Amino acid sequence: MERIDTHQHLIWRDRFGYGRTDGIPALAKGDFTPETCQAEVKGLGIAGTLFMETGVDDAIYQAEARHVATRVGRDGILGQIAACRPEEDAGFDAWLDECAGLKVHGFRRILHVMPDELSQGETFRRNLRKIGAKGLAFDLCVLPRQMPIAVDLEQACPDVTFVLDHCGVPDIAGGAFEPWARGIDQIAALPNVNVKLSGISANAAPDQQNRTGLERWVDHVVNRFGPERMVWGSGWPVVLLGSGLTDWIALTNALLAGLSLDEQAAIGHQNARRLYRI
Repeated sequence: MERIDTHQHLIWRDRFGYGRTDGIPALAKGDFTPETCQAEVKGLGIAGTLFMETGVDDAIYQAEARHVATRVGRDGILGQIAACRPEEDAGFDAWLDECAGLKVHGFRRILHVMPDELSQGETFRRNLRKIGAKGLAFDLCVLPRQMPIAVDLEQACPDVTFVLDHCGVPDIAGGAFEPWARGIDQIAALPNVNVKLSGISANAAPDQQNRTGLERWVDHVVNRFGPERMVWGSGWPVVLLGSGLTDWIALTNALLAGLSLDEQAAIGHQNARRLYRI
């Protein structure tokens, strides 16, 4: 099954600072380059990737996007989802204008590590509406406890296309299914929200990183959003904290095996082409 990977991180330590990885031994050292990722997925049906902003040190997020723009068209990179700071008016419009020339297909502001009130201000919402007016998607990364905040944001910006990253970051290892599922139900009820099947094996215990351990969680997402509102992502190299990339691809095949070929194709690449205008 052909897939577009909508969530590929890349790490070049000679160029950028990645303070967020300091406490994560598997990611704290070394580079994670497109060449390495391409070699790992060769022959596994990945038709191309979208670079996902990597949460570089705050002062250099724009430099990261400028560099990635020079790599688009090589090593399978189709475009990028760039970082932005919607909570700040200063420079926001200029950044949107510049990104029009940087092969940007969407934006993200990581919220699950930020104060809850960040996305609740009118400046943040007004600037998200500007992203929507340009026809670009906004990736949303929130924890299950932040689902009500996400719903409020999505309702306030009905013309913005949202993509909920990592299935809402469920605590699979902790077995916290019910509160997460309630949040998914609320978010999936909003027509402007899609979901990304990515990242969940890293939230599971080692003995859960298999079809049996993940099936309940993935089935709930599929049942609530439907295949027509789902995209796929590797989460590389964060996926190394879970199943690993090649196993995650195999797991995806197993978890979606009950869907029709058309439904699998929608999740694999068709929805990504539409939502991110590839």
